[in-house]
Amino acid sequence: MSYDSTPPPMPGYTPPPGPGYYPPQPPQAPKKTTTVLIAAGAAVVAAVLAAVVTASVTGDGEAEAAPTVTVTKTAPAEGGDTAADDSATDAADSDAPAEDSGDDSYGFDDTIAYDNDVEISLTKISRAVSSDYASPENTPYAKFSIKIVNKSDKKIDASMMTVNCAYGDEGKEGESIYDDGLDGLPDTSILAGRSLSVPWGCELPKGESFLQIEVAPDYESETAIFTGKVK
Repeated sequence: MSYDSTPPPMPGYTPPPGPGYYPPQPPQAPKKTTTVLIAAGAAVVAAVLAAVVTASVTGDGEAEAAPTVTVTKTAPAEGGDTAADDSATDAADSDAPAEDSGDDSYGFDDTIAYDNDVEISLTKISRAVSSDYASPENTPYAKFSIKIVNKSDKKIDASMMTVNCAYGDEGKEGESIYDDGLDGLPDTSILAGRSLSVPWGCELPKGESFLQIEVAPDYESETAIFTGKVK
């Protein structure tokens, strides 16, 4: 007769697993794909931005080219501006662009015609000195008018025009003059079939005669470069 017996398990006691036995592991959560999603989103955004920067798109999805310029050899812009000040006309030697000015520049008496039916010309070029209250004050400068003729069927925002000047053989930047009657760009529109003359002044020291005037009717149009000598 055997006296071996297995005692009953104690309450709350769980016997250890046998050798080689491991409890099943809890299921692993799937790895996040945040990096992939971010990369894909960045690629889409980059593609959209590239399409916007490459060209402005018209309603039919075709790229619209910026207006380009052609030049016509004419007298200064029509109207009373030229006749009103003969001495100002004599102050500018505007028969042709100054020597070595390049093929992309035009004379002071040229009219620049854009292919969107907008024209730009210069009139009444003369010398002056700014007043004590001007910015900058007591500075010799060239004074002129920029005439914009809108022959298109759309209005033009005159405040979008850009004007820059340079003088001398070394091409020093000519600072814009703000004085009585020289208030900078107008905050107005040029309606279809109308024109506007904007008085402007650019720094021009007394010992300098060569003047370069760059004008664009808006940010999207090609810049028209006028060059010549001011007596």
